[in-house]
Amino acid sequence: MLNMAEGVARLGALAESPVVATLAHAFVEAGFDLAIVGGPVRDALLGRPVHDLDFTTDARPDDILRIVKPISTAQWDIGRAFGTIGARVQGEQVEITTYRADSYDGVTRKPTVEFGDEIEGDLVRRDFTVNAMALRVPGRTLVDPTGGVEDLVRALLRTPVDPAISFGDDPLRMLRAARFSSQLEFAVDPATVAAMAELRSTLAMVSPERIQSELVRLLQTDDPLRGIRLLVQTGLMDEFLPEIPALKLEVDEHHHHKDVYEHSLTVLSQAIELERVRHPGSAPDVPLRIAALLHDIGKPATRRLEPGGGVTFHHHDVKGARLARKRLQALRFDSATTDSVAQLIEQHLRFFGYAEGAWTDSAVRRYVRDAGPELERLHILTRADVTTRNKRKAARLAGAYDDIERRITELSAQEELDSIRPELDGNRIQEILGIPPGRDVGAAYRWLLDLRLDEGVIGAEEAERRLREWWAAR
Repeated sequence: MLNMAEGVARLGALAESPVVATLAHAFVEAGFDLAIVGGPVRDALLGRPVHDLDFTTDARPDDILRIVKPISTAQWDIGRAFGTIGARVQGEQVEITTYRADSYDGVTRKPTVEFGDEIEGDLVRRDFTVNAMALRVPGRTLVDPTGGVEDLVRALLRTPVDPAISFGDDPLRMLRAARFSSQLEFAVDPATVAAMAELRSTLAMVSPERIQSELVRLLQTDDPLRGIRLLVQTGLMDEFLPEIPALKLEVDEHHHHKDVYEHSLTVLSQAIELERVRHPGSAPDVPLRIAALLHDIGKPATRRLEPGGGVTFHHHDVKGARLARKRLQALRFDSATTDSVAQLIEQHLRFFGYAEGAWTDSAVRRYVRDAGPELERLHILTRADVTTRNKRKAARLAGAYDDIERRITELSAQEELDSIRPELDGNRIQEILGIPPGRDVGAAYRWLLDLRLDEGVIGAEEAERRLREWWAAR
């Protein structure tokens, strides 16, 4: 709940900070207005941490650069065409932008950049009322032409103008609605939701890279489920990640099974909680969260209704990994993230065989080797994938995974599992067998690796003896 007295006090403290005071003095001396704008004002009023400082001014880019040069240690003008100059002042990175009065052509999301002369006109063109507030400095006057404070009190997201106009100008704002809904834990105004559903197809004019960026920022919030539900409800998710709404499998009258969509959201929520518990203070693990959300997307394509009311999803892990890789590549995710997610999805069922009966040391070694650097993420995803309401079954699975983690720790201490390799390298194999580089060396290396995984450390002399026997028997 917003406490206005406390919020005003926080705004005052923000205005008095060294970086703000330095900039305000410099702009007043030069005869220009300056105001803190957008997110910093919103977050100060809400009592949230204020990170990046954004300012707006009636000064043009050349004037901004001239004013900040004497009071900053660095400047950059990569955004000059859009009226933005960046600088490092008092050790903090800031951005200062000339008032804007842009117009859009309705075909692309690239605006015709026009500078404005009034702060109110600049604020009205922003995405949501709670982001359309400014604090003039040094005078500390709050400028709120669209009712942002009232919407903060109501915990409501609303566009400053008709949402059809706002989203028509920039369809990416529809994804930002979902992200801010999760980030701020705000409801979205019904008219805004309706416009998102009506204009969802206009998202096609937004680049995959920008969509990916908003998706990542949504997944980085403490509770992305609110935003994901909004994207599915409005149909926006169908436009860029249709595999998620497809998880709402139709339940046959005689074939009852879990709602895979709700299960996937629960897995994501539980993965985030485990992430916090196991790695407190760490940055959100985006590949893990994507894998948790997508881990069952292979189920619709592999769903089979069996006689007697059963439902199977054979090989949905492999199918899901392929679908995830294709979708993440379309959204222009980097190869490291794509590879991590695909691997986690493909391996997320491996553990459940362990729960049916204790694995041999060999099976544990293979599990670790196959997971490689994704082992910790796989631990979290596998634990999060248990959503049964049967307390006895949940306890059994949790106990089994406690056991496998304990055994991995013990074997790692003995054998350095994370770097398992044969006891003879390729050069030694060639020397022992008297063969040149080629396929036979690779086959021998793989055979020795299997031997290492099956039996652990046996020593170089024994490995050589076994290799000669294997080669002679081929």
